[in-house]
Amino acid sequence: MAMLLRTLLAIVVALLSLGAISESVRQEGVTDDEIRIGNLMPYSGGLAIFGAIGKAEAAYFEMLNRRGGINGRKVRFISYDDKSDPASALSLTRNLVEEDKVLLMFGSFGTPGNFAVRKYLNERQIPQLFVASGDDHLSDPSLFPWTMGWQPSFREEGRIYANYIQAFYPGKRIVALWQNDYFGREVIKGMEDGLGPVARMIRVGIAYDLKDEHLDTHVSILKRSGAEILVFAGVPENAAKVIRLAASLDWHPVFIMNQMASSIGDGLKPAGLENAVGVTTAAYLKDAGDPAWKDEQSGADWQSFLEIYRRAGGRDESAAMFGYAAAETLAQVLRQCGNDLTRESVMKQAAALKDYQGSVLLPGIKISTGPWNFRPIKHMRLVQFDGHTWQPIGDVLETAFAGTDK
Repeated sequence: MAMLLRTLLAIVVALLSLGAISESVRQEGVTDDEIRIGNLMPYSGGLAIFGAIGKAEAAYFEMLNRRGGINGRKVRFISYDDKSDPASALSLTRNLVEEDKVLLMFGSFGTPGNFAVRKYLNERQIPQLFVASGDDHLSDPSLFPWTMGWQPSFREEGRIYANYIQAFYPGKRIVALWQNDYFGREVIKGMEDGLGPVARMIRVGIAYDLKDEHLDTHVSILKRSGAEILVFAGVPENAAKVIRLAASLDWHPVFIMNQMASSIGDGLKPAGLENAVGVTTAAYLKDAGDPAWKDEQSGADWQSFLEIYRRAGGRDESAAMFGYAAAETLAQVLRQCGNDLTRESVMKQAAALKDYQGSVLLPGIKISTGPWNFRPIKHMRLVQFDGHTWQPIGDVLETAFAGTDK
């Protein structure tokens, strides 16, 4: 009898141990059939145009769920409207973590909002993954090991434009027109840093608000400066206006435009493709409106995604591509986790991407991370619009913000 009792006790202990192991590979936000992901977007307010990114990410996960999800689990994407307000971002993030019990925060938009929630998430060791901001301070594992960026650095993008100007247009006079926020200032600051002493060639610099109604006045001032190069940092809608205005004034400077504004469908077509010939940008994503990718865009995945995205009201092509690519990267991380869906495992796998080639990244642009390398996309390439498609200029460029895998 004693032997039987000892045997039964051993079996019970073993079963309890197995249960403990089973529970150790998952935590809040994960069930046998679901992974809950939190997200914040400006679906309303002054930056509502960027809410299209959240719609694109939701469409990607819906498409993925229809095909079985990730390792047998469906993704429940919970996205709230923070109106791009930092105080709302913190309050809503608390709700997502404490009420909705999400496993992680993914892809929330904007620099101020991500700064506002960074301390809260890092103190609780909750992944703040692939934030939709190119600010370098959101990719510093030495200070915030639970926060990781995704896209290239805004400042390093500006440096690429500086190098391009110095290589192809030395001595030419420069003017700059940029959106007066974190993003716009970082791009222009990077360009100024890259130009160094040559930055004195910037004749006029104008910062404008997102809803500025005086772009025509700004462009007129810039033309009168006699500059030969115009650097623009802003959103596609305003890029289109500036291109049209310059053409109407018979002003044809070398036009350098930030990547976010360079969508053919959202930025160039509204400006008139004939007016956009020669526009140059630094890209890392394929352009959904570029006929160079027409065959790939006919694929089942992309068409299924677009059907869901447009049904949800999404029309912004650059946002569609951005959201698709970011969500695809998160899906890869979760696949690498397998059944070990703890927050620690998520961060470990996010920092273990090796030459991952997302389907909508430009050829030669790959994603690699490491324990001290929290900027997944560190390469861009210069491209120039020929009136029909984007033509590459030179080779793929590595930004100075390269990190280390040590």
